Order: sequence, then structure tokens, then C-alpha cells
Amino acid sequence: MILITGGLGFIGTHTTRALLDLGESCVLVQRRPAEVPAGFAAEAGERLFVEQADVTDEGALSAIGDRYEITGILHLAGSMPWPVGAYEPVEHTERALRGLLNLFRAARDWQVRRLGLASTIGVYAGVTADGPLREDLPLTMDAPHPIPRFKKIGELLAGHLDEVLGVETVSYRIGGIWGPLGHNPDPFFPAPQLVHAAARGTEPDLSALMTEARAGSGIDVCYVKDCGRALALLQTAGRLRHRTYNVASGRITTNGELIEAIRQHVPGARVELPEGRAPGPVDHPLDITRLREDTGFEPAYDTGRAVAEYVDWLRAGHER
Repeated sequence: MILITGGLGFIGTHTTRALLDLGESCVLVQRRPAEVPAGFAAEAGERLFVEQADVTDEGALSAIGDRYEITGILHLAGSMPWPVGAYEPVEHTERALRGLLNLFRAARDWQVRRLGLASTIGVYAGVTADGPLREDLPLTMDAPHPIPRFKKIGELLAGHLDEVLGVETVSYRIGGIWGPLGHNPDPFFPAPQLVHAAARGTEPDLSALMTEARAGSGIDVCYVKDCGRALALLQTAGRLRHRTYNVASGRITTNGELIEAIRQHVPGARVELPEGRAPGPVDHPLDITRLREDTGFEPAYDTGRAVAEYVDWLRAGHER
């Protein structure tokens, strides 16, 4: 049974679904009270269980291990605050580190096969590359945002504790993820805002973006169902040869490509963006060679299929 923190969140929900489809059983740890979604009703109480606990509470986390036979841990819950200033910074940093260390203690005590930690594409900020971003590229010591800053700390801790505890710990550097249940608005890329606007027949509000959106700009975006399946494959693989994996589509999707796919599915959608690229570094995709070789993963969703499914999902009455 795999314990998943944040298993009812955006990426967590789709990863849980993928793990169940692979025949796994899951216990989802949520800090706040949560009910089992209708989509999991068939497995609830048999292969799927939801437990309310705060991972910063070592006793509460340990008690879950007394009730279930945990064989793996996948840590997808958020760690550092967004927006900045939402919490007292020293106290929140202490809580985030305590939660992470408690998961390492649990992994050691339960003798789990693998502890998977969600990292981010943002750790590559400032890295100079001539092509796709590989996991073995040296990272800079700084980060422009608290999320990648903390994820770098987590990766360093993971490398240290993997060695001294003997717990196989793997960091998953996740690309730009979008799709049902996702963040809207997203501060890093405009795909959710553009799709929501098309589904609602409105113009997109891009005011939350940290950088200017232009048609020629793009990043490595991955549809959330592909992301969830990749994480499930990594978490259940019999043998992993590395301790860090990129989880992405392996290609750049420009905003212009996304707009073209939206207009094919929603003719007349008002999703115009200025031509050209926004000022800044050249965009690079994440190299997913390791992911492909060790799990057999290939993305199932191209841009057109992802847009069509997401728009239809929103038009069916879902808010995100």
C-alpha cells in the first residue's frame, strides 16, 4: 500500500487514479477533513483509504503505519507557502522541514521500498544549457521563487538521508502541469487561463502571470493525467537506476500552439496573445530519457487531445 500526501490535490488525485489502475492500494493523508470523491467510490474502503493527519505530527503519522501496511510513500503535498507572506516565514519553514523529516522517519521505521518526493521544473532556473534540461546538470545555488528554493533544499536532504538511512529516496522534477482540478489562475504559464476563457466564452485574465505572455513563448507543459501516470510508474517500478527524474512531456509547447488547439476545438475563442517571445532566457524542454528508459513512459496526450478533454470537462460544470 502506498501512502500519498496530498493525494486528493491536483496532481495527487490523478496520481492516485493511476496507481489504482495499476492495481495498487493507496492511503491518502490529508491535513484537512476530506471525503472520498465520487470517482474513487468503487475502491473506497477496499483499496483506497483517506486519513486526516498532519505530517508535522510524528505521532499521528506513525499511527497510520499501525493501521496499514505501508510499502511506499509519495510526498505530493505542498510545502512552502504561496503567496509569499501567507505565513510567518521561520515557523512555516520549520513546519515544512519537520513534515519532510517525519516522512523520512516513517519510511525508515516502516521499511518502505521507495520514498518519492515531488520537486519542480523551477530548480533549473538559471541553469545554462544548449538543449534539453538533464537531471545531471549542475544547479545554481539560488532560486527566483520560494517553491524551487525549498525543493532544492529537499533534494539535498533526500540525497543525504538516502545515503545514511538506506531508504531509497527519489526526487521527481515535475514540469508545468495543467488539466482538470488544476490551478487557475496559474502564475507561471497561461494554459489554464486560456482554456478556462475558451470554455466560458470570455477573454482570459492573465494578470496573475509573473511574466508577459506571448504567442512564441512556451515551456514544457504536461497534461496532468500523463503526469499522474508517470509518477505512478516511477513509484511502482521494480528498479530505478537514478535518484532524480524529470516528469514532463519532453517538449516545449508554445502558447501559439496551445491557442491553435483551442481554436480548433472552440472556434471563435477569444484567446489572442501578442506575437513573438517574451524577453528572458531561451526555453528548454526537460529531458525525459531516464523516465522513458526506466518505466516505458510515453505521453498519451498531445496538445489537441488535452485541450479538447479539458474544455469538455469544464463545460460539463466543473469549476477547475
